[in-house]
Amino acid sequence: MSIQERYNNLSEDLNQKFSGTLKTSFSIRNDFVCEIEKENILKILEHLKAHHGFEFMMDLCAVDYLGRQKRFDVVYHLYAPSTKLRVRIKAQVGEHETIESAHKIWKAANWFEREAYDLFGVVFKNHPNLRKILTHSEFIGHPLRKDYDANHQQRATCVEPAWYEADENYKYDPDKNLVPINIGPSHPATHGTLRIMAELDGETIERANVEIGYLHRCFEKMAETHFYQQIIPYTDRLNYCSAPMNNVGFCKTVEKLLGVEVPPKAQAMRILLNELSRVIDHLVCIGTNAVDLGALTTFWYCFEQRERVYVLFEKLCGARLTVALTRIGGMTYDNPPGWEKECLETVLKIKKFVEELDSLLTENKIFINRMQNVGTISAQDAISYGFTGPCLRASGVNLDLRKAEPYYFYDQLDFDVPIGTSGDSYDRYLVRMEEMRQSLKICEQVLKNMPAGDYTIRDKSIVLPDKKDVWGNIEGLMNHFMLIIKGIRPPAGEIYDCTEAANGELGFYLVSDGGPRPYRLKVRPPCFAIYQAFPKMIEGEYIADAVATLGTLNVVAGELDR
Repeated sequence: MSIQERYNNLSEDLNQKFSGTLKTSFSIRNDFVCEIEKENILKILEHLKAHHGFEFMMDLCAVDYLGRQKRFDVVYHLYAPSTKLRVRIKAQVGEHETIESAHKIWKAANWFEREAYDLFGVVFKNHPNLRKILTHSEFIGHPLRKDYDANHQQRATCVEPAWYEADENYKYDPDKNLVPINIGPSHPATHGTLRIMAELDGETIERANVEIGYLHRCFEKMAETHFYQQIIPYTDRLNYCSAPMNNVGFCKTVEKLLGVEVPPKAQAMRILLNELSRVIDHLVCIGTNAVDLGALTTFWYCFEQRERVYVLFEKLCGARLTVALTRIGGMTYDNPPGWEKECLETVLKIKKFVEELDSLLTENKIFINRMQNVGTISAQDAISYGFTGPCLRASGVNLDLRKAEPYYFYDQLDFDVPIGTSGDSYDRYLVRMEEMRQSLKICEQVLKNMPAGDYTIRDKSIVLPDKKDVWGNIEGLMNHFMLIIKGIRPPAGEIYDCTEAANGELGFYLVSDGGPRPYRLKVRPPCFAIYQAFPKMIEGEYIADAVATLGTLNVVAGELDR
């Protein structure tokens, strides 16, 4: 059965069972959208999960339509891995109305709903702890509302008190003399951006919670005030350990809305940059995780290989960490002479290093003792929390968008998807190790079969002309002038698109009003859903285990907070 037939069957079933309460429609580019009455939200969500296999809540967000009678759209992005179907559920909510919480259906809904409450003021009825998550407790207003001034900053003047999620299974024992402790944000393993609040019974963590928002840069608010091409450098600063992957994900989303496909050479370059970025992201994860456990030598070795890739990036665009390498429509530049040969040599060097890294850590008894059976999460819980990427695959769930929903020409490449069995910290390490091998294998195939042709489309309404045309003829000059002044203008509508980033599914939900700036741009950051599970993963374990577990989750605060 084709994907289209599956969507038709789903639409028919929903219209039959919920006749009169929902309106199903296909938005542009065949995104499947259901617009429903908010009173029926839980019935439909439960039905989709139980009868159509929508096991993942990938994202939940809000959109502010200032001036509309029911001001907000609450938008749910669901995914069914068994059928490869995606559905977007939308419900309108008035400013002083409430909508039922979905946290009992998917654990992921907890933080996503708190985010919508914090940034928009949408109230979710029966939520266990509906409180701010990204702004501080003194913050007044809701920053992603259309009537909130983007230049209005509010500084925190006090420390947030420690608090813990309500848990019906937790029983307070007055005979235990629990000791409160903050692990971070000044702890070396938390990198100045993560605060873990814990209560200890000796060295054992009795219960824990986390506070985030230390690196919130207002990415989504700033996207509403900038032209589409101007947003690309901001995406670099999401997961800055693998910046090109963010560039590609954003540009791919806008291109989907525009209905254009980049040339084969641009596709090949994006695949190559993605896989090199995946390798260096995993090197940072493994290297910093090891140094947190005391293995300093491994840290230096990993960062040496990372520098090799940065040299390649620098020769492509002049930048190393935050590169802005892509453009809507293709790549920023063509490859300089000799670059592909040097890239292949670098890939071969890193391949050799991965085996050296394997010999340093994989069978090291100290490393194994620190990682095995630590920070374990089951496949069922990982799915409910919205895990994707290496952390999900380490729990035994075979989901990789490069295989499940191939984009560019990933379906023509020979590579395997490593899967773990236990879902512990050691399996997360092993999965990343094997993913590096597979990514380097992909890079070799692309470099040995690099397509010829242009590195960008030549649509004058999307891509700037070459400098020789700007300097040499009036048509090129006017084309350049109009694009800079008026910007790219995608058609009015909305789209969700995603890629397999280093930490998992990196998604962008884009709402366009036909203007040169996004009306709404929501990022689905992989580690936001993953980090939500962290407190439960470390409860009952030692403080030292919390450090080991945190490193294997690879939480990047720029992506987490946006």
